[in-house]
Amino acid sequence: MSLYRRQYGRGDHLVLVHGWGMNAAVWEPVLPALSGRFRVTVVELPGHGASPAATRAELSAWAAACLDAAPAPAHWVGWSLGGQVALRAALDRPDRVAGLSLIATTPRFVQAADWSCAMAERTFQGFADALDDDASATLLRFLALQVQGAEHAKDTLRLLRAELAERPPASRTGLVQGLDILLRTDLRGALSHIACPVHWLFGARDTLVPRALQAELATLLPAAVIDEIDGAGHAPFLSHPQASVAALLAAAGGKAAP
Repeated sequence: MSLYRRQYGRGDHLVLVHGWGMNAAVWEPVLPALSGRFRVTVVELPGHGASPAATRAELSAWAAACLDAAPAPAHWVGWSLGGQVALRAALDRPDRVAGLSLIATTPRFVQAADWSCAMAERTFQGFADALDDDASATLLRFLALQVQGAEHAKDTLRLLRAELAERPPASRTGLVQGLDILLRTDLRGALSHIACPVHWLFGARDTLVPRALQAELATLLPAAVIDEIDGAGHAPFLSHPQASVAALLAAAGGKAAP
């Protein structure tokens, strides 16, 4: 499986991996600043944008496909589901991933008996059920949740919708597989095995990834650097691009391109 990728700029390698239902266009607001410091590779997840769907809904398979499309060594930036893919890539191929910046990413997206800082499984399952009835409406509802309660919510939602329309839509297979991965993935126990530096970037008003997660991460991965952007929701790099870029450059050690 060969995933869609596109490269910009010069310098050390930086890989960008988008979230569920989205595509490479989501990074356009921050690409100029990032590509001024890095050789940026944007990758579209299996079944999203112009990338073909995977044969199975397994995080390791999605990570392997992204690794095949990515240069090495590189600092990976993953948003939401893309962050889980980046985590899996760092665990499976530590020689390929020099560092991680995880935007609105959680090691476990749904709640469990010992994990309350996540989306209720019933709520999540409602998305999966609704996908069978109307995939387009379900995706739009998910976009609305990403900006709920955040500053500039209307503008950010308008931007998300515009970016979604710039590239080919995610296939039904890609959407279903992505939801299945989000439902089943639990990387909590694996975090201590990550060898590279890890940076987390959160929005203070994120309704999908609660702020309580930050305290859990401080226990699961004490060496990680955690940044939070006031007023931002689930997509801080869209609602607050300047603050997000500053945090990402600091974490990735951005150097001016020669």
